Amino acid sequence: MDQDASASIVPDFEPGRIAGRSRRLIVMTRLPEVGRVKTRLIPAMGPEGAALVHAALLKRTLHLAKEHARQAGVDIEVRFTGGAPESPEAYLNEAVWREQQGQDLGERMHDAIFAALNERAQAVIVIGTDCPELSCDVLDRAWRLLETHDIVLGPAEDGGYYLIGMSQPNVRLFEEINWGTEDVLRQTQNRAKELKKSIGLLPVLSDVDEAENLVLCRRFQSEFEDCLPQRIPGLLTVVIPALNEVGKLEETVKPILNHTNVEVIIADGGSSDGTVELAKRLGCRVVLANRGRGRQMNAGAAQARGEFLLFLHADTRLPEGFHAEILHNLNSGAIAGAFRFLIDHPGLSMRLVEWGTNLRAKYLQLPFGDQGLFLRSSDFFQIGGFRNWPLMEDVELCRRLKSLGRIVIAKSPAPTSGRRWKRLGAFRNTLYNHLCLTMYFLGVSPKRLAEFYYGRP
Repeated sequence: MDQDASASIVPDFEPGRIAGRSRRLIVMTRLPEVGRVKTRLIPAMGPEGAALVHAALLKRTLHLAKEHARQAGVDIEVRFTGGAPESPEAYLNEAVWREQQGQDLGERMHDAIFAALNERAQAVIVIGTDCPELSCDVLDRAWRLLETHDIVLGPAEDGGYYLIGMSQPNVRLFEEINWGTEDVLRQTQNRAKELKKSIGLLPVLSDVDEAENLVLCRRFQSEFEDCLPQRIPGLLTVVIPALNEVGKLEETVKPILNHTNVEVIIADGGSSDGTVELAKRLGCRVVLANRGRGRQMNAGAAQARGEFLLFLHADTRLPEGFHAEILHNLNSGAIAGAFRFLIDHPGLSMRLVEWGTNLRAKYLQLPFGDQGLFLRSSDFFQIGGFRNWPLMEDVELCRRLKSLGRIVIAKSPAPTSGRRWKRLGAFRNTLYNHLCLTMYFLGVSPKRLAEFYYGRP
């Protein structure tokens, strides 16, 4: 991670020129500077690693712009800010490079759009460099929507947007927007409604801003080989999301580390009880992540080197032959699998819960996360990982996996702690689980479900 963050963007070109075509694609970006870009990735990757990710995203976006310009016959303009090399256009000679003008993002976008339309472009699309899922097909769709709508927006999962298109400038559209928050898209839509402007919406895509978003980059492995781990054939990565698990972690992790060809990643959500220090002392890799099981598991998986992934709760213990059993099940044609459910607590009520859970997992192919979910890392990255949800992320992932293949339940059990069952009682905890599952299928948001399940906002 100590190499130059701009080293992966190479060629040496002469500046491009505006060709005067009727459509212009504008790329808004900050040039790579260590410590100044992708700052929310720094806790997980360090400043050099974060800058390398930014550089790789910039390179991918510029290559996309070049390909789209070739196919669709549009001009490319890059509006940049930040420290620049002597010739910023050396990143891409087909583009015109200009510095951004304005105090905030809204002013800078309006200035770029206004200037392009003033230079006789009839329609303008502005994109950033944070969205690896953006494609020529999406850009083509945006131009088509712009023929029948005043404004085109590409909604991002974080509440912002990855693309905006316009054929008439309107500075009021960008005023009083809380840039960098989850309200950007909603506020922009409301402002467009006030201005009586029609909006065409593109598919929702994800930006790469946080550690959990890096799973998107792993889908394009070769383009991020300078900043993200390369896959090691045969290696199993065990990802454990943790939050103040110092009392259970050693019991879970020690037997795993006795196996060869296995690595353990602890995705910590902000522990204050010494969990991080214990994990490092035991020999685990630690990834600092945003709190929330889906977010933590994605952040951990993004740093995995394994050909196979196993997502394990910190209070679930693996059976002795877990490694061979995982390989056997995945090599038998299954897309994914989980272990048989077992509660580490005596009592008939616990046995009834186990029976019902294993019945559901086997016949509905719907195991929960405390059974240990395993699959190939290539499949995990291809489907985009977990949703960044505080609850039901395991159910949602399994529903997507079921459409691709069979989910098997291994013969061996993985005992999970009975602490929640003891605290709430078997009946009450089962009722909570089934109510959450029912509400999820009825469309209740994961955030509301988490508030209900954990008993707090």
